[in-house]
Amino acid sequence: MLLAVSAQHVCAQGAESGQTPAAVAHTALFDYFSYSGNDDIYKSIKLEGDGGYYNPILPGWNSDPSICRAGDDYFMVTSSFSYYPGVPLFHSRDLVNWKQIGYVLNRPSQLPLNGQKVSAGIFAPAISYNPHNKTFYMITTNVGWGNFFVKTKDPFGSWSEPIRLPDVKGIDPSFFFDDNGKAYIVNNDEPEGKAEYDGHRAIRVREFDVNTDKTVGPEKVIINKGVHPEDKPIWIEGPHMYKINGKYFLMSAEGGTSDMHSEVIFRSDSPFGPFVPAKKNPILTQRDLNPNRPNPVTCAGHADLVQTPSGDWWAVFLACRPCDGKFENLGRETFLLPVSWTDEGFPLILEQGKVVPMSGTVKGAVRGKNVTFGNFAYTDDFSEKILPLDWMSLRSPVDSICTTSAVPGYLSMKCVATTTAQKAVPSFLCRRIQHHKFESSSRLVFNPTADKERAGMLLFKDENHQYLLCVAKTQTGKAVELRKTSDGGKDEILASYALASADKDIRLKITSDGLTFSFYYAVGNGDWKLLKNNVDAGYLSTRNAGGFTGTTIGLYATRG
Repeated sequence: MLLAVSAQHVCAQGAESGQTPAAVAHTALFDYFSYSGNDDIYKSIKLEGDGGYYNPILPGWNSDPSICRAGDDYFMVTSSFSYYPGVPLFHSRDLVNWKQIGYVLNRPSQLPLNGQKVSAGIFAPAISYNPHNKTFYMITTNVGWGNFFVKTKDPFGSWSEPIRLPDVKGIDPSFFFDDNGKAYIVNNDEPEGKAEYDGHRAIRVREFDVNTDKTVGPEKVIINKGVHPEDKPIWIEGPHMYKINGKYFLMSAEGGTSDMHSEVIFRSDSPFGPFVPAKKNPILTQRDLNPNRPNPVTCAGHADLVQTPSGDWWAVFLACRPCDGKFENLGRETFLLPVSWTDEGFPLILEQGKVVPMSGTVKGAVRGKNVTFGNFAYTDDFSEKILPLDWMSLRSPVDSICTTSAVPGYLSMKCVATTTAQKAVPSFLCRRIQHHKFESSSRLVFNPTADKERAGMLLFKDENHQYLLCVAKTQTGKAVELRKTSDGGKDEILASYALASADKDIRLKITSDGLTFSFYYAVGNGDWKLLKNNVDAGYLSTRNAGGFTGTTIGLYATRG
């Protein structure tokens, strides 16, 4: 299997790895892929102590985080939508040093995504540990398939086949395992009767039998509308239930996933309610702050809580970092903050009116060299048969069209008829963009001979918002092109430079200053030449394109 089975390190060799191979018909050969981040904010903030960390702890599109602990081990998952494999799984022993150890859904049988748009697929996975049967559960929504869960005794190994939950409707299901051995599922769903306004939703609960893996008993609405029903709150969702000091707490997101996003909390004596909201709600939001503040963090919400072995509480949540307060291409990222407790006995993630801090400290942790946050760089030379874990494809494995085995030291990508504008499986491998300011490059051996053949580096937001820096066949030969994909998969050529037929070894480079992209090429070992600069990065942003993912960058080949 080409994608994401293990996380071995790949060393940088690139163009120095040896003699250039001959071009392969209808196939692009990529010698390496490099990426480096250079955001200014990490240079201006100094981390405090050995346990210091930067927010976000998982930069770039890592939305809807959910966390659990078993003994000294923490596990966290995030949403993957229509990317494959699904539900990246991270492990830590101190909340600071995180490492991706795999994907929960890494087999096609677990992840039917055919025909779904990029922002469909897997929504809001929730991971839980049941100490009564020593089993981990991951429950989620596949928008085109329904709600289901998988389970395992060993999160470092494989997870079960999907177990569907036909009685659980709506989205965002989450397990709660009580200390008496009982289990429950809470989820977002439609209210009883007709919705009174757009965004009117409810939270439901029902019991779950861990022995039969089925829901039992009646379902009950425990939250209708939100904290202040009279204000017609929208999109109460992403619920998690906890039992703390004998009381049941229900925590949910509220206000939608944009600038009005927040996290709210309720408490009860029973999993079935009645649930009473805290007087100090929301317990996390950035919606009440000056939008012109420096280095704004926005859209904060969709949180999950975890308790350390020493008894401290922490929260992971999603938020966005718009560049210059204008837009963001990074998507919704994962942040970490300590939790305090109010006099009323409710958890509080952040006092209203305070900004989400861009750094923090976990007592007792020792930050390692290969942390997931801050400015970092990586290079893959494609010398291994299995790619590192942060590579992804769309909707399905691409082993039959993308391989590192055909030509040693190169990623071979066939030019297939499918394009990334279609809801299908293109010849495309990508990684998340994780910085506003970055540089990424690759070396390509490619001689397009068939009509519409092209290959290169792709900035991808969704089916209708893309920039492709590529080598393409033209009527007169071949050229380096910059293409912009818009609605309906229509391509517009923004810039082009004719190449000699003998120029089979081309380097490509994309740089970003946050607000704009610049695109470069080089022939052989020649100097970099600018193809086009000042290209609008906002075109790929969620503010412009919509959707729930961030921008990815990767390697692509097509004849569509």
